[in-house]
Amino acid sequence: MKIHEYQAREILQNFEVPIPAGEVAENALEAREIAQKLGGAVWAVKAQVHAGGRGKGGGVKLAKSLEEVEKIASEMIGMRLVTKQTGAAGAPVSKVLIQQGVSIASEYYVGFLIDRAAQSAVLLASSEGGMEIEKVAAENPEKIVKVYIDNDEGLTEKEAMSVTTQLGMSGDIQQKAVKVLQRLWNVFKTQDCSLLEINPLIVTVGGEVYPLDAKMNFDDNALYRHPESEALIDPTQEDPTELEAHEAGLQYIQLDGNIACLVNGAGLAMATMDTIKLFGGEPANFLDIGGGATPEKVTAAFKIMLSKPEVKVILVNIFGGIMKCDTIAEGIVEACKAVKLTVPLVVRMNGTHEELGKEILRESKLPIVSANTLGEAAEKAVNLAKGN
Repeated sequence: MKIHEYQAREILQNFEVPIPAGEVAENALEAREIAQKLGGAVWAVKAQVHAGGRGKGGGVKLAKSLEEVEKIASEMIGMRLVTKQTGAAGAPVSKVLIQQGVSIASEYYVGFLIDRAAQSAVLLASSEGGMEIEKVAAENPEKIVKVYIDNDEGLTEKEAMSVTTQLGMSGDIQQKAVKVLQRLWNVFKTQDCSLLEINPLIVTVGGEVYPLDAKMNFDDNALYRHPESEALIDPTQEDPTELEAHEAGLQYIQLDGNIACLVNGAGLAMATMDTIKLFGGEPANFLDIGGGATPEKVTAAFKIMLSKPEVKVILVNIFGGIMKCDTIAEGIVEACKAVKLTVPLVVRMNGTHEELGKEILRESKLPIVSANTLGEAAEKAVNLAKGN
């Protein structure tokens, strides 16, 4: 789950991370009023979208007068900002962050993320702040500091001191940076973040250490621990289909193929998509219906899959464990009655109440193509998608 920069700033403030003064505006006049209230001679006007690369796309601009703040805000609000992360369609801008200008002495990159291979949180830091970390890694890997963090001990003062020393900090600035790094780690762990990126972390001419920009993503699997985070979702920034799936309690990601998949379990879903690819097909989605699916959930899943005109086949692959095959079978029958099934349906189910589930499907008289193995199901789905 992604959130806007202004929302990330509020969370950082709650954890006593110092940040430059700033407020969010929904129209140009409000942007001008905020700039006037903040004071100063220069302000940053920053489009609020769930994408990086805003500066290169024209989504971050400096204004040197209140009139310029208002003009830039009026141009940004209502536009669709195109960056390399949004694709050609861009992302709608409904708010801008007005941030007070600061005199920057130096910039750094700081990022907390999860290293899946190492099964550990990791801190990445670099003296090349303001640049894309991928570019730094490719061109100057020696400038990246990497520290794996013990989840129980957290980011220790010794580790933070080592990082800041390698970044070239010393004295009072280093002490401030160490505190900021440890507080950022506290945010990352406490909020169950999958990413907390500060680019740049700045040192001002006056010797203050601030995150000038913040990108924060949450681990979807931990959102049940943070019900307050639901209020931070911006529907305008989400894929409408993925948002509908989320509201139905489904794990769904839209892909570019034409074979829709309905599977129980993330690992099984990945294996299903891989097998479709193995037989020369292209999956249209990742859809994990979970272990507690109901007929209503199955119906919602079918409606979502069939809403995509590019879908030529639906492949249902179920392993009956906690989720029993007969429950899924009943859901399939109800779903097919509730929606107009316009494409072939391939079903493979094994496990708990398998025979009962298959009997329910047979008695339904629905035009279902049965398969006994995943390979057989994928091969049949690919052939049907190709019109064979």
